[in-house]
Amino acid sequence: MSTSKIKSVVEEMVAPFLDSNGFELVDIEYVKEGSHYFLRVFVDKEGGIDIDECGRISEYLSEQLDKNDPVSDNYFLEVSSPGAERPLKKPEDVRKAVGKHVYITTYEPIDGFKEFEGQLLAFDGEQLQVKAGKKEHTLPYAKVASARLAIVF
Repeated sequence: MSTSKIKSVVEEMVAPFLDSNGFELVDIEYVKEGSHYFLRVFVDKEGGIDIDECGRISEYLSEQLDKNDPVSDNYFLEVSSPGAERPLKKPEDVRKAVGKHVYITTYEPIDGFKEFEGQLLAFDGEQLQVKAGKKEHTLPYAKVASARLAIVF
Protein backbone atom coordinates (compact mmCIF):
# COMPACT_ATOMS: atom_id res chain seq x y z
CA MET A 1 0.00 0.00 0.00
CA SER A 2 1.35 3.45 -0.87
CA THR A 3 2.30 5.95 1.82
CA SER A 4 -0.51 8.31 0.83
CA LYS A 5 -3.05 5.46 0.97
CA ILE A 6 -1.80 4.41 4.42
CA LYS A 7 -2.12 7.98 5.66
CA SER A 8 -5.62 8.23 4.22
CA VAL A 9 -6.77 4.95 5.80
CA VAL A 10 -5.29 5.88 9.19
CA GLU A 11 -6.99 9.28 9.03
CA GLU A 12 -10.35 7.60 8.36
CA MET A 13 -9.79 5.30 11.35
CA VAL A 14 -8.79 7.93 13.87
CA ALA A 15 -10.87 10.97 12.78
CA PRO A 16 -14.18 9.95 14.45
CA PHE A 17 -12.42 9.34 17.78
CA LEU A 18 -10.54 12.63 17.58
CA ASP A 19 -13.64 14.61 16.59
CA SER A 20 -15.78 13.14 19.35
CA ASN A 21 -13.11 13.90 21.96
CA GLY A 22 -12.22 17.46 20.92
CA PHE A 23 -8.88 16.69 19.29
CA GLU A 24 -7.54 17.91 15.97
CA LEU A 25 -5.51 15.80 13.57
CA VAL A 26 -2.49 17.89 12.54
CA ASP A 27 -0.53 15.43 10.41
CA ILE A 28 0.25 11.78 9.73
CA GLU A 29 3.65 10.50 8.63
CA TYR A 30 4.62 7.03 7.51
CA VAL A 31 8.39 6.94 7.10
CA LYS A 32 11.30 4.53 7.03
CA GLU A 33 14.25 5.49 9.19
CA GLY A 34 17.14 3.07 8.97
CA SER A 35 15.63 -0.39 8.94
CA HIS A 36 12.47 0.61 10.84
CA TYR A 37 9.13 2.07 9.73
CA PHE A 38 7.30 4.65 11.83
CA LEU A 39 3.65 5.64 11.73
CA ARG A 40 3.48 9.04 13.41
CA VAL A 41 0.22 10.75 14.22
CA PHE A 42 0.39 14.37 15.35
CA VAL A 43 -2.62 15.56 17.34
CA ASP A 44 -3.50 18.78 19.14
CA LYS A 45 -6.39 20.53 20.86
CA GLU A 46 -7.19 23.99 22.13
CA GLY A 47 -4.80 24.65 25.01
CA GLY A 48 -2.45 21.82 24.02
CA ILE A 49 -2.41 18.07 24.46
CA ASP A 50 -0.81 16.06 27.26
CA ILE A 51 0.89 12.67 27.44
CA ASP A 52 -2.17 10.90 28.88
CA GLU A 53 -4.33 12.09 26.00
CA CYS A 54 -1.71 10.92 23.50
CA GLY A 55 -1.79 7.56 25.27
CA ARG A 56 -5.59 7.29 24.95
CA ILE A 57 -5.42 8.11 21.24
CA SER A 58 -2.58 5.65 20.75
CA GLU A 59 -4.53 2.84 22.46
CA TYR A 60 -7.62 3.53 20.36
CA LEU A 61 -5.68 3.74 17.10
CA SER A 62 -3.62 0.65 17.91
CA GLU A 63 -6.82 -1.38 18.38
CA GLN A 64 -8.20 -0.09 15.06
CA LEU A 65 -4.95 -0.86 13.25
CA ASP A 66 -4.90 -4.38 14.70
CA LYS A 67 -8.48 -4.99 13.52
CA ASN A 68 -8.09 -3.55 10.03
CA ASP A 69 -4.35 -4.20 9.44
CA PRO A 70 -3.78 -1.66 6.61
CA VAL A 71 0.03 -1.69 6.95
CA SER A 72 1.87 -4.81 5.80
CA ASP A 73 5.29 -3.80 7.21
CA ASN A 74 6.23 -3.96 10.87
CA TYR A 75 6.21 -0.42 12.26
CA PHE A 76 6.28 1.65 15.43
CA LEU A 77 3.19 3.75 16.21
CA GLU A 78 3.85 7.16 17.74
CA VAL A 79 1.14 9.62 18.77
CA SER A 80 2.33 13.04 19.87
CA SER A 81 1.82 16.78 19.91
CA PRO A 82 3.09 18.66 16.87
CA GLY A 83 5.21 20.75 19.24
CA ALA A 84 5.65 24.48 19.68
CA GLU A 85 6.73 24.90 16.06
CA ARG A 86 3.61 23.25 14.74
CA PRO A 87 3.41 22.83 10.97
CA LEU A 88 0.66 24.76 9.19
CA LYS A 89 -0.50 22.12 6.71
CA LYS A 90 -4.00 23.25 5.79
CA PRO A 91 -5.50 26.64 4.96
CA GLU A 92 -7.45 26.48 8.23
CA ASP A 93 -4.14 26.09 10.14
CA VAL A 94 -2.82 29.22 8.43
CA ARG A 95 -6.02 31.16 9.29
CA LYS A 96 -5.64 30.20 12.96
CA ALA A 97 -2.02 31.41 12.91
CA VAL A 98 -2.85 35.00 11.90
CA GLY A 99 -1.24 37.29 14.48
CA LYS A 100 1.41 34.72 15.40
CA HIS A 101 5.10 34.40 14.59
CA VAL A 102 5.66 32.07 11.62
CA TYR A 103 8.42 30.66 9.42
CA ILE A 104 7.51 30.21 5.74
CA THR A 105 9.47 28.88 2.77
CA THR A 106 8.40 29.33 -0.85
CA TYR A 107 9.00 27.29 -3.98
CA GLU A 108 10.56 30.28 -5.73
CA PRO A 109 11.91 33.66 -4.63
CA ILE A 110 9.38 36.36 -3.77
CA ASP A 111 10.77 39.87 -3.26
CA GLY A 112 14.18 38.18 -3.61
CA PHE A 113 13.66 35.72 -0.73
CA LYS A 114 12.56 32.10 -0.32
CA GLU A 115 12.42 32.21 3.50
CA PHE A 116 10.25 34.52 5.59
CA GLU A 117 10.13 34.67 9.37
CA GLY A 118 7.91 37.13 11.14
CA GLN A 119 4.35 37.95 12.09
CA LEU A 120 1.55 36.57 9.94
CA LEU A 121 -0.62 39.65 9.46
CA ALA A 122 -3.40 38.24 7.28
CA PHE A 123 -4.54 35.30 5.15
CA ASP A 124 -7.50 35.49 2.77
CA GLY A 125 -7.25 31.95 1.41
CA GLU A 126 -5.20 33.09 -1.60
CA GLN A 127 -2.43 35.25 -0.17
CA LEU A 128 -0.54 35.61 3.09
CA GLN A 129 0.68 38.94 4.44
CA VAL A 130 3.86 38.50 6.48
CA LYS A 131 5.85 41.19 8.27
CA ALA A 132 9.47 40.02 8.28
CA GLY A 133 11.72 42.57 9.93
CA LYS A 134 10.46 45.99 8.90
CA LYS A 135 9.08 44.89 5.53
CA GLU A 136 5.71 43.40 4.66
CA HIS A 137 5.54 40.67 2.03
CA THR A 138 2.58 39.29 0.11
CA LEU A 139 3.00 35.58 -0.55
CA PRO A 140 0.68 33.64 -2.87
CA TYR A 141 -0.52 30.59 -0.91
CA ALA A 142 0.06 28.39 -3.98
CA LYS A 143 3.78 29.24 -3.81
CA VAL A 144 4.21 28.31 -0.13
CA ALA A 145 6.38 25.20 0.17
CA SER A 146 6.11 24.93 3.95
CA ALA A 147 4.82 26.95 6.88
CA ARG A 148 5.06 26.51 10.62
CA LEU A 149 4.73 28.42 13.83
CA ALA A 150 8.07 29.78 15.00
CA ILE A 151 9.39 30.49 18.48
CA VAL A 152 10.83 33.94 19.12
CA PHE A 153 13.91 33.93 21.34
